[in-house]
Amino acid sequence: MMSKTKILLTNDDSIHAKGLAELWSALKEIADVIVVAPDRERSATGHGITMDVPLRAEKAPTFNGKAWVVNGTPADCVKLAINCLLKDKPDLVIAGINRGPNLGNDIFYSGTVSGAMEGMILGFPAVAVSVTEYLNPDYRYAASFIRKLVPKFLETGICMDTLLNINVPSLPPQDIQGVKITRLGNRKYINSFETRVDPRGRSYYWLGGDVVDVIDGSSERDTDVASIKGNNVSITPIKIDLTNYRAMNTLRDCLGDLTGKED
Repeated sequence: MMSKTKILLTNDDSIHAKGLAELWSALKEIADVIVVAPDRERSATGHGITMDVPLRAEKAPTFNGKAWVVNGTPADCVKLAINCLLKDKPDLVIAGINRGPNLGNDIFYSGTVSGAMEGMILGFPAVAVSVTEYLNPDYRYAASFIRKLVPKFLETGICMDTLLNINVPSLPPQDIQGVKITRLGNRKYINSFETRVDPRGRSYYWLGGDVVDVIDGSSERDTDVASIKGNNVSITPIKIDLTNYRAMNTLRDCLGDLTGKED
């Protein structure tokens, strides 16, 4: 008998999140799923790791006893799981299901994407999955979609250096228009800081703001942002290399004979 696929499951909405439970329920019949997740919400922590205080991992009574709760970030959870907690290495790392989208520039802030990215950095195939609703998200379609996607993704051969960032509209299945393979779009935020004063007279700042999804002409139609606007599932393959190769020759020409040595 072939062994089940081993999946490490994490998130940034905490081990108590409904999206995590929904995804675990969908995957547990086709895979051996181990959950290692933060003890509280860690949204927008990016790829932060904990180095100045001890990390603690405690067995959780949920998820059939195959779960740990960690006082760290999603990246901490994946790093700790693979290096210390798991007896066997996973075949796949999945982060989600996140409450709210992770589109375009969001990936640089997202704890969900960073949890999956840590898996990729450590040499494992990885998937980040989010639904595009904050208030009353419906995770069922996204969970079902990931269950179907997992075996296909592992068969592709592109896994080891590629993270799939998946965003799913929070809609009934009949309203999903399709699945699009996309590139990262342009998602900007109009940041605003509200200044307040605490009871001791000290100022503090509360960050808010509105999102602006930039879809400008045909060149933006293949982006994750445009895909979600059209009620499609968006799948964006992401790699770590952020080098701007187009700029390399320009910089060489610009620098000329500059050696960095003083005359």
